[in-house]
Amino acid sequence: MVRFYLGKAPGSLHDNAIIMEKIMRIALTVVFLAFFAQLAFANEDMAPTDRGPAVGSIIPSDLASIDQYGMARNFETLTGDNGLVLVFFRSAKWCPFCKRQLIDIAAKSDAIVSRGYGLAALSYDSVDILKRFNDGHKLGYTLLSDHGSKIIDRFELRNEDYKNMAFAYGVPYPMIFIISPDKVVLAKLAEEGYKDRPPVSAIVEAIDALPATKE
Repeated sequence: MVRFYLGKAPGSLHDNAIIMEKIMRIALTVVFLAFFAQLAFANEDMAPTDRGPAVGSIIPSDLASIDQYGMARNFETLTGDNGLVLVFFRSAKWCPFCKRQLIDIAAKSDAIVSRGYGLAALSYDSVDILKRFNDGHKLGYTLLSDHGSKIIDRFELRNEDYKNMAFAYGVPYPMIFIISPDKVVLAKLAEEGYKDRPPVSAIVEAIDALPATKE
């Protein structure tokens, strides 16, 4: 058991208040770390690319959502001439692996956009969270707020392992879809577990392996 001694030095009421505040911060940190320990042991019992709509199928949503600037978006406003690269990620607030992925994509997004594809990343995060992250990193592409995880559910990507964790319930399994202008799933990319994400080079390789598209 951790014991704390609160002395009776002059001005002790003020000093004790400061100490108690520090204790509370430590306690909150312990709770926060325990939460992430639970996330780390979430069960992953399916091949990652087996989740979500199959290659060759029509996407089950028009992606109606709000971007990081508070603007209403849908598939028609997101797609490029050759289609859309849609990234499902967990959170730009608390998931360090997602943050790294979003920043990596930003650094190499020209390789996707130059091939005639729109680029968007979607999570259950609020617009405010997405805006703060975008403002801090100047991503240069669209982030979508899926309020209530409605799109995530339509894609059947909600991770039910977190149903008893209110903080994380609603997050998707991380996945990347390459979608045609006609809303057909052309390719899907994902990695085992929640820490690793397909690099931009893998997205580009998948695009280049598709039948000839518009230049």
